[in-house]
Amino acid sequence: MGRDGIRAAVLVFGALLAAGLAPSSSAAQSLRGSSRSLTEQNVQARAHDFTYLRSPAHVRRFVELGYLVPLHGNRDYEIDDEVSFPYGRPQVRTFVERLAGQYHRACGEVMVVTSLTRPLNRQPRNASSRSVHPTGMAIDLRRSNHRPCRAWLEDVLLSLEANGVLEATRESRPPHYHIALYPEPYTRYVEGLRTGAVQATETRVADAAEAASAEDVAAADGGSRSYRVRSGDALWDIARAHGTTIAAVQQSNNLLGSRIYPGQVLTIPAGGVGVRQAMSFSYRVQRGDSLWDIARAHGTTIAALRQSNNLRGSRIYPGQVLTIPTQFR
Repeated sequence: MGRDGIRAAVLVFGALLAAGLAPSSSAAQSLRGSSRSLTEQNVQARAHDFTYLRSPAHVRRFVELGYLVPLHGNRDYEIDDEVSFPYGRPQVRTFVERLAGQYHRACGEVMVVTSLTRPLNRQPRNASSRSVHPTGMAIDLRRSNHRPCRAWLEDVLLSLEANGVLEATRESRPPHYHIALYPEPYTRYVEGLRTGAVQATETRVADAAEAASAEDVAAADGGSRSYRVRSGDALWDIARAHGTTIAAVQQSNNLLGSRIYPGQVLTIPAGGVGVRQAMSFSYRVQRGDSLWDIARAHGTTIAALRQSNNLRGSRIYPGQVLTIPTQFR
């Protein structure tokens, strides 16, 4: 972007700020999407001086000029067969490759890209007329069937959204995440990671195993260990890094839910002892949970959950405390 483009971007950002639309880490983040979100995406596209590509020929021309680059996929991510134009802005490729590597290490799954650049005359019927896919700054990612993987990815997207580098929306038809990446803020963010100016929330799972081995202290009771929670840790991260389960960590530490805090010292049971000895433990329902998700994540069944909590159906609500039954193994 030249000097005039940067000046225009500053003016647009000032207008956003005056309207209360500028990205802010202090604002409440969500993946619900809104008209406000679409407005911000389009303002960012204009601030970056992006063109809304009209046709396949227009896309090919931008590829030839180097404004768009191909995304081929690698061992960490795949491009879905339905993607007709596997191209994006150069920063989009950087974002996808970085996120996919971390996602693969965290979840053991390959990330799947379901949409990238789409010209205006190839938009699907259900696409918004204000979609930024024609600019090459948008990515759609398939939503995993595994709740821990969804939780990890959503946590990362919300963190990056709070840092003002993207806008993410959870879509249901089909189930996917729509992400509008803001290339210049993202470039500054990545540079900040290299210089240590900001902390990479999305890398915490990949680094959890190393952190655990450095901090683990042998305890006296039956081979259990202690772990001091770091900023950005999640209970699932810690359990996975130590070869145990969320259920075992919760039971060993008398936790009703999954909330932990930096500096907290947790007892990590050896070999899942906590799960084998416990008959039940408690779990606080999070937004977006379903009985199926909870049962799968904790190695039990919907029927067992219903019986343990006197539920007649499958309706649950955020904040509800459920008893999770376990069995001797």
